[in-house]
Amino acid sequence: MNISDPKEKRIFLSSDFEVENWDQIEPYFKDLGDRSIEGATELKKWFSDRSELESVISEDAAWRYIHMTRDTGNEEYQKAYQFFISEIEPKIAPYEDLLNRKALEQKEIQNLSDSAFEILIRGLKKEVEIFREENIPINTELQSESQKFGSISGAMTVEHEGEEITMQKAGTYLQETDRKLREEIYYKISERRIEDSETLNKLFDKLIELRHQMAVNAGFENFRDFMFAKLGRFDYSPDDCFEFHKSIKSEIVPLLEKITLEKKEKLGYDKLKPWDSAVDPSGKEPLKPFKDGKELLDKSIECFERIDPYFGDCLNTMKEMGQLDLESRKGKAPGGYNYPLMETGVPFIFMNATSTLRDLVTLMHEGGHAIHSFLTRDLDLVYFKNTTSEVAELASMSMELISMDHWDLFFENEEDLKRAKKDHLEQVIETLPWVAIIDKFQHWIYENPKHSSSERSEKWLEILSEFSSGVTDWTGQEKFKEYIWQKQLHLYEVPFYYIEYAMAQLGAVAVWKNYKENPEKGLEGYKNALKLGYTKTIPEIYEAANIKFDFSKKYIGELSDFLVKEIEAI
Repeated sequence: MNISDPKEKRIFLSSDFEVENWDQIEPYFKDLGDRSIEGATELKKWFSDRSELESVISEDAAWRYIHMTRDTGNEEYQKAYQFFISEIEPKIAPYEDLLNRKALEQKEIQNLSDSAFEILIRGLKKEVEIFREENIPINTELQSESQKFGSISGAMTVEHEGEEITMQKAGTYLQETDRKLREEIYYKISERRIEDSETLNKLFDKLIELRHQMAVNAGFENFRDFMFAKLGRFDYSPDDCFEFHKSIKSEIVPLLEKITLEKKEKLGYDKLKPWDSAVDPSGKEPLKPFKDGKELLDKSIECFERIDPYFGDCLNTMKEMGQLDLESRKGKAPGGYNYPLMETGVPFIFMNATSTLRDLVTLMHEGGHAIHSFLTRDLDLVYFKNTTSEVAELASMSMELISMDHWDLFFENEEDLKRAKKDHLEQVIETLPWVAIIDKFQHWIYENPKHSSSERSEKWLEILSEFSSGVTDWTGQEKFKEYIWQKQLHLYEVPFYYIEYAMAQLGAVAVWKNYKENPEKGLEGYKNALKLGYTKTIPEIYEAANIKFDFSKKYIGELSDFLVKEIEAI
């Protein structure tokens, strides 16, 4: 079978079925709801038909979202997405609850004893437990409101040398060796963000209010506890997150402070300012691993091919099918993502490349997600392919590190290659405290849903200070520091989807450690874990990769020691 072909032809739905209106969709849900099920064979067939329906609908929703983010100013794309979340999705929700209950009522479900169905059953039980009819319109409103963040951010531009440029493009100037230029750009970016700070504050207030109401409706004390249930966090609790924060503060923040102090000393500045964070400390020009999106993609395909020919085939298939949008432009939503397309089995990668090292890493990251999509495409049910974030981000962050052995494709100069690797490994260390900051901030926000915007700013600065090195001097830039959190898309669009980055980052370091010790065995473990999709628990999936799902100070300390040694060896 060609890798670009759908896994299989439709059986339950007609081949020409498209999601246009609810009247077309409802008969299929009614069929599933009314169907008589006798025995395990018919129950599995029922799950298969439901999975096919969900795959087709989810892929239609995916394309509406992809089109909207590629061109936030296109009213037709906005309307198409809004139509789905206001006219289609709310009508699906009651049927999903009905079908979940129907599945759990079947006597034969207990005889589907393999681990994949055990994972499925516990998930269905949790969905039934938290479902409330009155939350359907709230969820619709939430989705509509949260998408405003992309429109607001996508419209942000600054002027430089007579040219209007995106915030992503402007950010690349913060790597330039000219300190006055960096300061000038920093102020332009920060002042532009301040212009919309109150708008984003009010939007966030509304999101908090809606989210809290949804949680209360479902019988939870706060939205945090509701989301832990909704996200299916069966393998860890909020208390585990708090312990994780402490471990990062104890084991990683001192490393961050050491790196930042070394940078200040190398730069020779009396004070390290916010616009000095991205510049090379030795005074070298910014690394430019590629000149445009085409070169980035072509070299990335070759990089993946070197790691594993199958990986190269996956990315090349996406190229041939036009499943990538890589370069930054005005009107494009910020950020990057890999969007799985459940029926086709070939995902879509979206990002905002501007020829930086960070962009190279982003495509390695999203490419890891894409490989995950390909490796799970043959699993029987769409539910098995919907992996938890802790596993999804393991796929992407591991690829960032594994790919480094082949970055010579992007850097012909050996010194540039060493610099790129060192920069990325230091970025790994910097990522962990930032994730702890965002996660701890979210816990406080939703434990205290009635807080004011001034109280939120005060708490933000307190948490930011707790996990920061303290080396950077913010004198004169305090007002900008107060609103840094507003850059974080996850807070607006996917709340509580963030601690997974830190968990997976540690897992990725362990995967890379295995890979360096034995490339063949390390890669085999990586692929074995990804192929499982969501048919095992998170600890079992990590175990398949020959790593631990462990966030103790001891384990984090061991992995951080390994990172430090690797940095020193470059």
